[in-house]
Amino acid sequence: MKIALMDSGNGLLAAAAAMRRLRPDADLVLSSDPDGMPWGPRTPDDVTAHALAVARAAAAHRPDALIVACNTASVHALPALRAALEPGIPVIGTVPAIKPAAAGGGPVAIWATPATTGSPYQRDLIDRFGQGVDVTGVPCPGLADAVQEADEDAIDAAIAVAAQRTPRDVRAVVLGCTHYELVAERIRAAVQQPGAPALVLHGSAEAVAAQALRRIGAEPAPAAAPTGTLGVILSGRPAALPAAALVYAEGRLLAQSRTDDAAGSPPDAAQAADGAATAARR
Repeated sequence: MKIALMDSGNGLLAAAAAMRRLRPDADLVLSSDPDGMPWGPRTPDDVTAHALAVARAAAAHRPDALIVACNTASVHALPALRAALEPGIPVIGTVPAIKPAAAGGGPVAIWATPATTGSPYQRDLIDRFGQGVDVTGVPCPGLADAVQEADEDAIDAAIAVAAQRTPRDVRAVVLGCTHYELVAERIRAAVQQPGAPALVLHGSAEAVAAQALRRIGAEPAPAAAPTGTLGVILSGRPAALPAAALVYAEGRLLAQSRTDDAAGSPPDAAQAADGAATAARR
């Protein structure tokens, strides 16, 4: 089994780690576009062009399914991606988990990029799935970029600004950008109010990974032998996991996989990147 995941950057790590936990035996191909980041400020047509290039780089490795682990690409490019790749390769998009968050009762906050907050896409999701719950859109300028670069100070600053914009009585926060799932516990700590019920965070990684397995008729097998390989493609180039990816637990989990030499990554690339990440934190 081979599953490909695509994103503009490191936001795909959460879904890839979820897939690795569900199927330790699955080969994973991670395709991203660091040269073209960020995608958020681009026009819809430009996002679609970049997303198609990233998807085709992944599709060249003949995966059984492609996960679009990016909210921006799912909003603007999902129809084009499906037209280009299906039915040969099932394409699974990422949608903010507004429906389950609203089902748990409100108030609910949706943390998303400024471009997504207030967009017709997000308003439509709230109208369809909000079920009368009080939902507040919270723009998070700079957070995705800070997470991408693993810039600790910038992450803390962006989370603090977004937390100030979040109503104090929220019971749940929807993480409307896949990058945010990498710092979920830091978001929880910033928003949780003393004495209030435990805040519930709703990401998409687990649900998207499970949906990909369903689309190809496979079952979760978390006890399977950890034989799955990892291939990495950065803006069309075979590579290793970026050093910034290894700052996060999800990236370190993936780095334990055997390198897919067919994707062109040198066998010791993950170890070299791990050393660079360690140096960067000192």
